[in-house]
Amino acid sequence: MISVANLSLRYGKRILFEDVNVKFSPGNCYGVIGANGAGKTTFLKILSGENDATTGVVSMSPGERMSVLKQNHHEFDELPVLQTVIMGNKKLWEIMVEKDAIYLKPDFNDEDGHRAADLEGHFADMEGWNAESDAANLLSDLGIKEHQHQMLIKELNGKEKVRVLLAQALFGNPDVLLLDEPTNDLDVDTIKWLENFLADFQNTVIVVSHDRHFLDAVCTHIADIDFAKIQLYTGNYTFWYESSQLALRQRSDQNKKVEDKRKELQDFIERFSANASKSRQATSRKKLLEKLVVDDIKASTRKYPGIIFKADREAGDQIIRVDGLSKKNRDGQFLFRDISFALDKGDKVAVLSRDHMAISSFFEVLVGIDKPDAGEFLWGQTITTSYLPNENSSYFGGDNNLIDWLRQYSAEKDETYIRGFLGKMLFSGDEVFKKSNVLSGGEKVRCMVSKMMLTNANCLILDEPTNHLDLETITAFNNALIDWKHNAIFTSHDHTFMQSIANRIIEITPNGVIDKRMTYDDFIEDERVKEQREIMYKGVAMPV
Repeated sequence: MISVANLSLRYGKRILFEDVNVKFSPGNCYGVIGANGAGKTTFLKILSGENDATTGVVSMSPGERMSVLKQNHHEFDELPVLQTVIMGNKKLWEIMVEKDAIYLKPDFNDEDGHRAADLEGHFADMEGWNAESDAANLLSDLGIKEHQHQMLIKELNGKEKVRVLLAQALFGNPDVLLLDEPTNDLDVDTIKWLENFLADFQNTVIVVSHDRHFLDAVCTHIADIDFAKIQLYTGNYTFWYESSQLALRQRSDQNKKVEDKRKELQDFIERFSANASKSRQATSRKKLLEKLVVDDIKASTRKYPGIIFKADREAGDQIIRVDGLSKKNRDGQFLFRDISFALDKGDKVAVLSRDHMAISSFFEVLVGIDKPDAGEFLWGQTITTSYLPNENSSYFGGDNNLIDWLRQYSAEKDETYIRGFLGKMLFSGDEVFKKSNVLSGGEKVRCMVSKMMLTNANCLILDEPTNHLDLETITAFNNALIDWKHNAIFTSHDHTFMQSIANRIIEITPNGVIDKRMTYDDFIEDERVKEQREIMYKGVAMPV
C-alpha cells in the first residue's frame, strides 16, 4: 500500500495540491485524471520521490518495492537490453553485481565467501535464477525479438526503447507500479497484452493515460485531480464520466424527487456492475461496484468544450471518388499505391496505416495541399471540406491575439460572434487576448477546432484530432463526431474514438488498400483481415 498524508505543492502563489490525503491499496488499479496542467505527472513524480512536495508525507508499507516507467529514453543507451530490464528490480540487480564482483576477486578470502553465501541466499529468495528468462519473456511479449536482447539500447529505434522501458517497469512483480502514459508508441496488439497483464496484476497500479479504452480496461478506481484535491472514485473512466454527468443532470433538475434520483443512480450502478462482470477484472470490479452507494456518486466540476459541427448544406449522393491514387516519399518509396474507393453518404471512415506519414500525406492530397504522383480523385459538387492537420505550427506564426487569429478565417468579423466560437473551446475572459504564437499544443488544437466549427463544412478530415488534448476535450470531440450525421475521414490512436465513430475502415498500404465496412474492433480482430494485412505489408520495410 502507498499512502499520501497532508500533501501540498506550491509554486510561488500557484497551488497545485493542497492538503491531499489518499491511500492506494493492493489489488487495485488507479487511473489518475485531470485537466492539462492539473499535476498528474507531477503527482506521480512526488510518489516516486523524483520531486519533493512542499509539505506532506508519502509512505509505503515496510519492505515493499516501487517500480516506475522511465520517461528518459536515453538513460540506458550504453547498456544491453536484457540487463536494462533486470535493473528494474534495483535490489536484485545490486545483489547480482556485488556477487559477480566478489567471485571475480583474485584474492578471494573467507570473508568474501561468507558475504557471497549471504548474497546467494538473498538471490535465491528473490528467484534470481529466473531473472534472465523472466526478463526475456517480458521482452518477447512486448515485441522485442530474441536477437535484440543482447543489443545496446541505443541500437533500438524509439518505439522499441519504449517497450524495453515498459518491460523494465513490469519486471520482478513490483508492489507498487507507477505508469505515466504507458500506451504511447505501442501498437494495438501490445496495448492489449498490457491490458491483460495489468488486469491479472495483484499489486498496486497507479497510471496516467489519455487512452480512455485503456483506462476502462485496467482501472478499478479513478483518482480525479480537481481544485488542488485528489478524490478517489470506484469504477473505470467511463463509469466515472457517465455517473458524474448523471449526477450533474440530477443536480440541475430541481423538480425531481430525491427518491427518484436515488433509484436512477442505483439502476445506473447495477447496469455497470453487470457490464463489469464481462471484463478481465470481473470479480474485483463487480464487487467494488456492488458495494458502492449512491451517495458516493458526485457531480463533476470539470468543464467540457462545446464542440458542435454544423453543415450549411446537405451533401449530395456523390461524396468523393478516388481512382488509383499513389504517392512516393522523397526516397522514391511508395507511401501508398493504387488507392481506389468511393464514399457513400454518411460514411465515417477511420483510416489506418503502419506508417502514419502515409496517412498524413494521403489527407494532404485529398485537401489539395499536395499532389499525387499518380491517379486522381473527385469531390462531389455539393461537398465542402474542413481539415484538421496533425502538424499545425504553420497556422500560428504571427502574433495575433486569439480573436484576430480566428477572425481571419471567418466571413463574419463581429467580435462577439468570434468570441462565441472561442468560448465554446473554453477560451474566456482575458484568455482571448493571448498571442497565438505562445499557445500550448492543446490550445492550438482547440483553436483549430474553433476554426473548423466556423466553416460549416459537410465533410470533416481529421489527422490525429485527439493529440495534445485532455480527456475532457477528447470526450467532447468524440461525442460531437458520434452526433455528426455527415461524412468524416479521420485517423486516431485513441481506441475509443475509432471504435465509437467509424462505420468503415480503410487501411492504406504501399501495396494497395484494405476497405471493410465494419467497426474498428471487428477490423483488428478479424482473422481474414489479419491475413490480408500481412500480404499487403509483406516485404515492406517500415519506418522507425
